[in-house]
Amino acid sequence: MNAAAQVKTYLDLVKFEHTVFALPFAYAGMLLASLAANGTGWPGWSVLIWVTVAMASARTAAMGANRVIDRFIDAGNPRTAGREVPSGKITPAQAWTLVVVSLVVMAFAAAQLNPLCLWLMPLAVVFLIGYPYTKRYTWLCHAWLGITDGAAAAGGWIAVTGEFAPPAWLLWAVVIFWMIGLDVIYATMDYDFDRRNNVKSIPVRFGIPQALKIAAGSHALTFVLLLAVGAAVGASGWYYLAAAAMGGILLYEHRIVNPNDLTRANVAFFDANMWLALTMLAGVIVDVVWRTLNG
Repeated sequence: MNAAAQVKTYLDLVKFEHTVFALPFAYAGMLLASLAANGTGWPGWSVLIWVTVAMASARTAAMGANRVIDRFIDAGNPRTAGREVPSGKITPAQAWTLVVVSLVVMAFAAAQLNPLCLWLMPLAVVFLIGYPYTKRYTWLCHAWLGITDGAAAAGGWIAVTGEFAPPAWLLWAVVIFWMIGLDVIYATMDYDFDRRNNVKSIPVRFGIPQALKIAAGSHALTFVLLLAVGAAVGASGWYYLAAAAMGGILLYEHRIVNPNDLTRANVAFFDANMWLALTMLAGVIVDVVWRTLNG
């Protein structure tokens, strides 16, 4: 396998394109914190670069660990049997090496930001590596994933200020409930396999109809929390316009997925949520620029 093909295989392993979920929220937290701390939404190139490196490496470590830990589960599931580790394209040792290297890079990036980022690193590792194990023991695995990914949004704020603040907690909560809802929708695609193989999830525990209601409730709370973030940071109307668009995207997700037709679950999981994350970032950028110029 040539070098380009090998790189592509590793990118496929960690679903690099899914970085678009959490990274925009990290940037949003970073920009809002910069405006709150110094009156301008620009944190400086150093912070921007190291936040990007930290978030990308954290996600790479999490996905690499997820794939290698779940390789036996994935091998038995027709939907996932072709993934890189169960199919033999990447060995478990290679995947673990990627995880370790990514964690080292993440620690170095955190150290370039501020002491709190570095001190939180061990806790972050527990959540990043722990997710694959939760689905073996509890249907609350979706919440674990939400807490893990939500740390990116709070991390963007902490990277700038070196401390927590109410908006950081609210941003974290936004991503927690957003991720719970989208991960529940994703889990419906494996309902039959998971039920037969004792893999825990909300769909397995409550059934698909009730699970989709739980996902909808979680996304309704996401929208309320988005409004709370706006209030906490004194956002302009541009932010609330973006929040309204995000609410529309969430409604669209639940319109195209129902218990009798799950064929578009992957569209609801990836496409809709990609646009939601990008809408969040775009709304925050316009809001921050507007308030900077008119402050």
